Amino acid sequence: MEESPHAAPTPCIGICALDRAGICTGCLRTVDEITRWRTMSRPEQHHVMQHTLPLREQLRQSLRGSLAEHERLLRALHPLDQPPQGDGWNRSELIDLLPPGPPVEAAVLAGIIPREGGAQVLLTRRTDTLRHHGGQVGFPGGRMESDDRDAVAAAIRESDEEIALKHDQVQVLGYLDPFVTITGYRVMPVVAVIDPAFVAVPEPGEVAEVFEVPLSYLMDPANLHHVEIDHRGRIRHVLEYGWPGQRIWGATAAILYNLRRRLEQSA
Repeated sequence: MEESPHAAPTPCIGICALDRAGICTGCLRTVDEITRWRTMSRPEQHHVMQHTLPLREQLRQSLRGSLAEHERLLRALHPLDQPPQGDGWNRSELIDLLPPGPPVEAAVLAGIIPREGGAQVLLTRRTDTLRHHGGQVGFPGGRMESDDRDAVAAAIRESDEEIALKHDQVQVLGYLDPFVTITGYRVMPVVAVIDPAFVAVPEPGEVAEVFEVPLSYLMDPANLHHVEIDHRGRIRHVLEYGWPGQRIWGATAAILYNLRRRLEQSA
């Protein structure tokens, strides 16, 4: 039988050769997976072989030749065991606009879907009737709750609530830099690969639409523009993409810009 182009690589026999992102160039296992392989249960090994590695291979293939090539993408992200600290990379721009008191912690899932024609970024458009950010395009996510273990748990929980994205359909890759909003939120972007078989089921009270945009489009500087807005009687400059039929701007555009800048710096 002919092997699928995205079949899971067989774990290496002997010593794995690691790339600069800590992934074996042959079998695509991480250092942690290689170290624990002999002590994993058979169900754990089966899950890695049947789910984790094929999705990782799909991502690698869909990113090939792009700015976000697999190894570079992993290098550009903050590791999961080292969440970035600080108030937000843009805080100095908003210092006179932020509400008093500490920021509210929040997390969003910046999901990348590997497709045959190239990687796609999953975005949502919120319902027009929402009190906050109605009609705006963004990543699934929201405020961290007291029982959320960390930003990853919050981002996945919110994604499940908003679009029915389950934790076993997500492989988390790392973090981008935290971002502060003018409404007083410190947002932690969690970058993850999403199983291309995932079918979104929007929560009608929160999400009006779920759509995809090519990552290559979002990483092209020519597609990102500075626009002026009037905020509380003052002119501010914000970032915006001109994607047909959607307005991708503000915090969402800034998070994508942060991804591009980190990719450019990780060469």
